Amino acid sequence: MARVLANGVDHHVRRLPPGGRTGAPTVVFLHGAFIDSLASYYFTLGPEFAAAGFDVVLYDLRGHGRSARPATGYAVEDFVADLDALLDALDVHHPVHLVGNSFGGTVALDFAVRHPHRVASVTVVESGPATSEWALTMAGALKQATETLPEEEALAWFVQEYGAVASTRQGDPAHDAHIARLGMAAGKLIAATTIAQDIPAGRVLTETQLRVLERPVLLVNGAEGLVGPQSERLAALLPDCRVAVVPGQKHSVLVEASDEVCELALDWVRSHAWSPAPDPALEPAQDQAPDPAPDLVPDPAPGLVRDGAGP
Repeated sequence: MARVLANGVDHHVRRLPPGGRTGAPTVVFLHGAFIDSLASYYFTLGPEFAAAGFDVVLYDLRGHGRSARPATGYAVEDFVADLDALLDALDVHHPVHLVGNSFGGTVALDFAVRHPHRVASVTVVESGPATSEWALTMAGALKQATETLPEEEALAWFVQEYGAVASTRQGDPAHDAHIARLGMAAGKLIAATTIAQDIPAGRVLTETQLRVLERPVLLVNGAEGLVGPQSERLAALLPDCRVAVVPGQKHSVLVEASDEVCELALDWVRSHAWSPAPDPALEPAQDQAPDPAPDLVPDPAPGLVRDGAGP
């Protein structure tokens, strides 16, 4: 565990190095807002990527997990500035692969548009860019949760609404209790900061900006998730985009179908990873034939991935 000061905010960072490998590609994971933290990756995709030879960076977004919680500064551009400064603080100056879940995917896409030289590829799980339409949707939902209802009713509404749209496990007492605890944490974050006002009020991306995003983008959705139609439109805008659908899943596809998401994301990042400098200590002896190179672009499971139509 490390504390890293980036953009004036103390961030909680976990780095999972590739075992015995130097010069490995870096993958940065961005979690969702309000009820999420780096733990959603620490127990799912993070260790798998490290075992596959990637330099893994996990961090709690400002206001979340064990990172500092400033009273203001929660627009998308604030999170983008945090990531830019965090990479500098970690001395990561080569292009990185971004994997973002929910709001983390929104931040990842915005970062790729604003700082394309720092990005090698983007994987977005149940999310989309911060467009005008997105801002209106976020504003309506957050208004309902923070202004329309009394605090106690707002918490109950949040828990019920999130469980209905996000999870295939709704009705499981242990799971529902877990969501209720997360709802309480989200309530404290909203009460202590301007996040509910800042997120929908931040800058947005235009279609023109998205059309020139040349970095490869993979959109991973639950078949019963929240962003299917938006993903189809986004795939038609982006020059290099694919859409992957995990059957039987809702918005919480990352944690409820982590194996499927990991396979899709790992295949995507592998297929777009730059070749690191070889480590002489790991090279096979001259009289020993090297292991066959792994297939870096394996065929996806039937029906899971389809190409996005570029403009």
